[in-house]
Amino acid sequence: MATSTFLSNLTSLTVNAVDLLDQATSVTIDNVFESLDKTAFGSTSRSYTAGLINNTITLTLYNSYATSETYATLASLVGTTTTIVASVTQAAVTKTFTITGAYLEKLPVVNGSLGTLSTVDLTFTGGVLVAS
Repeated sequence: MATSTFLSNLTSLTVNAVDLLDQATSVTIDNVFESLDKTAFGSTSRSYTAGLINNTITLTLYNSYATSETYATLASLVGTTTTIVASVTQAAVTKTFTITGAYLEKLPVVNGSLGTLSTVDLTFTGGVLVAS
């Protein structure tokens, strides 16, 4: 069985065409097909089929209120869709993931506690995922 070591080398991250790589601490992209129950009477176990695609991308970003940073970029996107592009590089191979039409439901405006750097966790849902 082949194994590989993968260091998370995010090389670019743009949200709505604004570079937020310097603010990012975590990125997770999930390619999700909603499961539809197709179990029939007489079955002895559940059976599923793929339904609609409902991709998610979760970002953890440092909370910055400066121009062209986290808050300024995201505030106008709440309740709308946007495009997110994330690239990772492993050895000499770069893979770029683009989600077009990703919906942002909410934006935490203030998130802080004593002795910590302020971060925001965002989840974008839906949209079309293309890997290139």
